Amino acid sequence: MKGNSINSFEDLECWKVCRESRKYVSEIIKKFPPEEKYALTDNMRRASRSITENIAEGYGRFHYQENIQFCRISRGSLYELMDQFITASDEKYITKDEYQKGRELLDRSKGILNGYIKYLQQAKKGKDNEDKS
Repeated sequence: MKGNSINSFEDLECWKVCRESRKYVSEIIKKFPPEEKYALTDNMRRASRSITENIAEGYGRFHYQENIQFCRISRGSLYELMDQFITASDEKYITKDEYQKGRELLDRSKGILNGYIKYLQQAKKGKDNEDKS
């Protein structure tokens, strides 16, 4: 990667931070009880993977509006995962410290993803104005 150029979805800061969240989820769900294997554990795994997968898919669409839509889906998965962290905490599957770390990762991911969505919206507006002239 040269300087700050983006050559792949892997270069996107939002993907990198969301990847950290996904890896953290993968780590903590290993200690969940067996009866949650096909419930909360599976749901948290799928939601955390959906976040990075949708960022990657949106990046590959090469159209601002489609990229924005996939990022919005990713953001929805972040909120879903936040709720699942609350459930895991309520059920005492994770400690307060594990919950807090997860929440901080998710909040950071959400903030950076929201910034990327705003960037894409501005870039789309610029392109739309360019096309009109």
